[in-house]
Amino acid sequence: MLPLAFALAWFLARAKVPGKILIEAIVYLPLVVPPVVTGWMLLLAFAPSGPLGALSNHVLFKWTGAAIAAGVMALPLMVRAMRLSIEAVDRRLEGAARTLGAGRWRVFRTITLPLSLPGVLAGTVLGFARSLGEFGATITFVSNVPGQTRTLPLAIYAALQRPDGDAIALRLAALSVLIALAALIASELLARRMRAGMIHGV
Repeated sequence: MLPLAFALAWFLARAKVPGKILIEAIVYLPLVVPPVVTGWMLLLAFAPSGPLGALSNHVLFKWTGAAIAAGVMALPLMVRAMRLSIEAVDRRLEGAARTLGAGRWRVFRTITLPLSLPGVLAGTVLGFARSLGEFGATITFVSNVPGQTRTLPLAIYAALQRPDGDAIALRLAALSVLIALAALIASELLARRMRAGMIHGV
């Protein structure tokens, strides 16, 4: 999902084509519609009679479907953070490098990507945190199948349906909080390290 998110962020930040606003609206749509709607649209798309029906046996009620649902819900947050980071890159630095003979790929690899890396990292962490908490789209798209599509939120939900499930739900909730905190702290430490490296390299 990361390469797709970065490609979309790059397109939205740099491309000048007709209809870009419609593509932008479609990318950000999962942020504003209920997750159940997103899950239902995925179900229609991957149904045997849907446009992606050829993949239905590999997606419906399987872990791959749960991964797709989580990825679709996380994508807008990833794209947003990465896009802002790409837009913040000083285009004059890229232009100066081009005038000195650097090709497009070298400019991207040595200037654009390093300067936008904190945003890429932030977007990745936001996407991870969002996918970790995804519930509505997943249960609508691929249901709650133990051993296949049961994610952490679905396991918490299933535990809460049992009379004796409070203790299990509490442990799972604590685990989800710990994972999210660890990811956010690691992201912040890496971002600080990168910023310090960029300052020392100047």
